[in-house]
Amino acid sequence: MEILWLGIAYVLGMGVKQLKLPPLIGYLIAGVILSAFGITDENGLLHTIGHYGVIFLLFTVGLHLRLKNILRPEVFGAGSIHLIISAGIFLGISMAFGYTFIEGLIIGTLLGFSSTVLAAKTLEARGELGAYHARVSIGILILQDLVAITVLALTGGGIPSLWSFALLGLPLLRPLLFKLLTASGHEDLQLLYGLLLAMGGAALFDVLGLSSELGALVAGALLSGTQQSDELSEKLWGLKEAFLVGFFLEVGLAGLPALNDLIFAGALFAILPIKALLFFFLLILFKLRSRNSYMVTVTLSSFSEFTLIAGMVAASAGFIPDSVIIVFALLTAVSYTLNAPLSSKANALWKKYEHSLIPFERNVKHPGQQVVNLGGAEYLIIGMGQAGSSAYDYLKEREYRVTGMDVDPARIEENLKKKRRVVYGDAQDAELWENIDLEDVKAVMLAMPNPDTKVSATKMLRENKYTADIYALTMRDEEHQALKEAGANAVCLPLIQAGRKLAEISISEKIDGSMSLDLDMQEAILD
Repeated sequence: MEILWLGIAYVLGMGVKQLKLPPLIGYLIAGVILSAFGITDENGLLHTIGHYGVIFLLFTVGLHLRLKNILRPEVFGAGSIHLIISAGIFLGISMAFGYTFIEGLIIGTLLGFSSTVLAAKTLEARGELGAYHARVSIGILILQDLVAITVLALTGGGIPSLWSFALLGLPLLRPLLFKLLTASGHEDLQLLYGLLLAMGGAALFDVLGLSSELGALVAGALLSGTQQSDELSEKLWGLKEAFLVGFFLEVGLAGLPALNDLIFAGALFAILPIKALLFFFLLILFKLRSRNSYMVTVTLSSFSEFTLIAGMVAASAGFIPDSVIIVFALLTAVSYTLNAPLSSKANALWKKYEHSLIPFERNVKHPGQQVVNLGGAEYLIIGMGQAGSSAYDYLKEREYRVTGMDVDPARIEENLKKKRRVVYGDAQDAELWENIDLEDVKAVMLAMPNPDTKVSATKMLRENKYTADIYALTMRDEEHQALKEAGANAVCLPLIQAGRKLAEISISEKIDGSMSLDLDMQEAILD
């Protein structure tokens, strides 16, 4: 039976992926098909697998929890106001369809959430996870996730034990937990340590009469704020996704909605555009530029997997009818179907409609303001990771005037500590290239990792009359060709160059019976 579940889920997941849609839509459809043939989760295996998927998801959310990011005005202010207004609208519609106030309040609150998984995937695919609009998006999503956890705790937990007050001392364990994380290294022990903490935190809270999902979130939060926690989150990502297949299959097994539920779903879905517009104008109110407001809006214009997760718990506890879960599943699937292609083309759509949206922004100093003056730099390096910082140091040692640019504040801060001149700039923002002064810049070097970002930046530089040299670091031949067509007049293929250099050394230079690699060769291989 398990092979049948996985097989159908894989086939339908692959099918929707070919349409450039999230595979989880296929998993939901697979559950519906299985339900139509009378197949049920008799032994509770899917429920168990899905539950662990939720636990791992919430643990990874906790790993990214940064209170300072949530408490920013544009995040906490816009995010909380948006949730209150949208929840109120959905509450009114729910009560109009005969649901009680409590049922409508839970339904309205859950429908106010946006998808964390979809947002993270699309931002990562576009290479924008460090961008200002991505940080605002993730901050709002974390705020929503905390509200979802509150709903889970109120609807799914039992009567808390008196011993639960001892949990207030958990932050005292942070130094020990960090030491164990460091001692676990970077391979399988690190992954095992993460699983142990996620499941241990869930079990501890469950024993004390609190929500196991809340326990997983708290366990992750205890490790947040370090590079190792980000690394652990990446390791858990694939495992979490695999387990969540069980959750979406279980939701799909609930079947198709009845006619009245279908009409209810249609009425709720009609509010999604209003939900999106509300995000845009609230963020404008909190001083964001139109482009950042637009990018956050596109990222958050969907319903959330947390709507399903918290809804399942609320339904199992009798707070909302089971039929609402089918409505939630339908809304989530349809919103994902529309949002996925919209998000993938977000930058192209902005370029098309920017002249209509820019007039809405306020004439104030905007958060995340980008640099327009490079201080007479002769060379501009975009992307200050290992390759970019190495190029910077090479030029600086030879007394050239050089400035680095990056979209990630943490990386900028790291470079500033090393006495490098690095400024904030989003290479995919057309306004940056329209306003920045590149008159003295003899060459621009593109050292960021995302191929599409390099191609897009090259095109915008050329469109804004930059005629000097553009050099791009690339790893693949097809990317090399795309950059040449976009206007980059020289690119670098470090792995190919490193391989040729390695072969050259192997037949020409040997010292004490071993090959000698010069510094340039080592840097090429590392990059």
